[in-house]
Amino acid sequence: MKKARNDYACKYRMAWILVFFDLPVLTPKERKDATNFRKDLIKEGFMMLQLSVYARPCPSADRVESQVRRLRSLIPSGGEVRALTITDAQWGRMLVFFGKKSKDPEEMPDQLLLF
Repeated sequence: MKKARNDYACKYRMAWILVFFDLPVLTPKERKDATNFRKDLIKEGFMMLQLSVYARPCPSADRVESQVRRLRSLIPSGGEVRALTITDAQWGRMLVFFGKKSKDPEEMPDQLLLF
């Protein structure tokens, strides 16, 4: 039986994947695994919003699904990772505060690389 797509992501052409995570960092190996996970996220096209929050734009629901599959393969043992898909419009309505000042959310890249 074919797995159903995320109905929410299918309704919109452009989406963002937000990744939130808590990783164990008590041992040297755990710290190395956490660092490698962050580096892998960047290699996959994610940008760091906060220390344990990363985001990546995706041009389609299919790209969201394939990116989530790759994300799942990167998770270190003992790590808790959450992924949330939002539309580009929702991304644009994000409120960002830096101290008591607010700023605009990160912009969508001008051109997405297609492989």
